[in-house]
Amino acid sequence: MNKPVVSEEALGEPVLVPELTPALAAKAAAVGPAYIVLAGISFSHFLNDTMQSLIASIYPILKDNYALDFAQIGMITLAFQFTASLLQPVIGHFTDKKAQPFSLSIGMGFTFFGLLLLSVAHAYGIILIAAALVGLGSAVFHPESARIARLASGGRYGFAQSVFQLGGSFGTSMGPVLAALIVVPFGQPSIAWFSSIAFLAIVILWRIGVWYKPQVAGKKAAVIELHPDHPDQRRVMIALGVLVALLFSKQLYVSSLSSYYIFYLIDKFGVSTQGAQFYLFIFLAANAVGTFFGGPLGDRFGRKYVIWFSILGALPFTLALPYAGLFGSAVLSVVIGLIISSATSAIIVFAQELMPHRFGMISGVFFGVAFGIGGLGAAVLGKLADHTSIAFVYDLCAFLPAIGLLAVFLPKMPKAMR
Repeated sequence: MNKPVVSEEALGEPVLVPELTPALAAKAAAVGPAYIVLAGISFSHFLNDTMQSLIASIYPILKDNYALDFAQIGMITLAFQFTASLLQPVIGHFTDKKAQPFSLSIGMGFTFFGLLLLSVAHAYGIILIAAALVGLGSAVFHPESARIARLASGGRYGFAQSVFQLGGSFGTSMGPVLAALIVVPFGQPSIAWFSSIAFLAIVILWRIGVWYKPQVAGKKAAVIELHPDHPDQRRVMIALGVLVALLFSKQLYVSSLSSYYIFYLIDKFGVSTQGAQFYLFIFLAANAVGTFFGGPLGDRFGRKYVIWFSILGALPFTLALPYAGLFGSAVLSVVIGLIISSATSAIIVFAQELMPHRFGMISGVFFGVAFGIGGLGAAVLGKLADHTSIAFVYDLCAFLPAIGLLAVFLPKMPKAMR
C-alpha cells in the first residue's frame, strides 16, 4: 500500500501535457483565477460528495433493515470506494493523453443510476452494486475536475485546490443531515429523491465542459521544463511514497469517524440515530472548513509545513477523544476536523508538483488512494469492531496521526512551485 505509486521508467518518459503548457500557465497567471469556473466545479464537487456521503449516513437504516453486521457495513464502503480507487488513476492517465471535456457529466450519470438502484435494492448484493456505481461516478469525476480547477487557478494552485476540495468537504458533511431529515423519516425509497441532485450536477458539468473544450482544443503537447532545483528521480519516488503514507494516516482516521462515529456515539452515550447524525455533521463541517485553509497557507508558507502541522498537530486531540464525554467529544471532533483536513490540498498539490507531466494520473492516484484507503480501512475496522468493540477501534485509531513524522523525508520544493 505504501510503495511508490509511479515507476522510475514513468519519470524518465517525455514530459508532455496537452493543456497545461508554460504559455497557458503564464497567461492564466496574468488574468488571475476564473472564479466562475472554480465556483462551478466546487459546487459540482459539493453535489457529488453529498450523494457519496449519503451512503455512509444511511448505514444504521441498512443495518436494521437487513440485519447486517459491522463487517458487512464495511464491505459496502469498500465496494463504493474500491471502485473509485481502482479506476481513478486509469482515467487520469487516459485524460493526460487526451482531455475529455464532457466526461464529467457522463460520469455523473453512473451516480444518478446508482442512487436509483440503491433506493429500490432489497438484497445485500444489489446494495453493493449500487454503491459500486456511485463509486464509478466518483472515479470519472475527480481526476478531470482537479485538472479543470488547476487550469482555472490563475497560478494560485493551492487556493484553487482548496476551493475545489471545500465543495467536496461540505458535500460530505451534508450527507448525515439529509439522511436525518429525509431518509430516516421516509425510509430507503426516499434515496431516489437525491437523483435530482445528480441531474443538476450533470447540467452544471456539461456547461463547464463547454468552457473547458476551447481551452484544450487544438493545443499541441509541449515539453515541460522542470525547475533546476526540482528533486531528482530518487527523491521524487521517496516523496511520493511518503505522501501516500501520510494520506493513509489522515484518511484512515477520517474514515473511522465517518463510517463508525454514529455507532460509537450510540453505543457509548446512548444518543439517538438522528442525534448522532448531527454530531457527525459537526465533525464533517469542521473537516470542510479546515480543507479550505490548507491550500492558501501552502501557497504562502510552503506545503511541507502545512502537512507537518496538519497531520502531526492533530495527534494530541485524537489521543484525548476516546476519554472525553459527549460534549468533549463534539468539541474535540471539531478541532481534529479543522486541523487534520488542512493536509488534503497540500498533499495533492505537492504530489502534482513533483510530477507535473503526469498531472491527471497523479491526481487520480491520490484521489483514488484516498478512497481506497478509506474503503479498505472501513472494512478492516468493521471486522475488528465485530471481534472487539467500537470503543477499542477508536482507541487504536487515535495513534494514526503519529505517522505524520514521516513528513521529515519530504524534499524542499523550489519557491517558484509553491
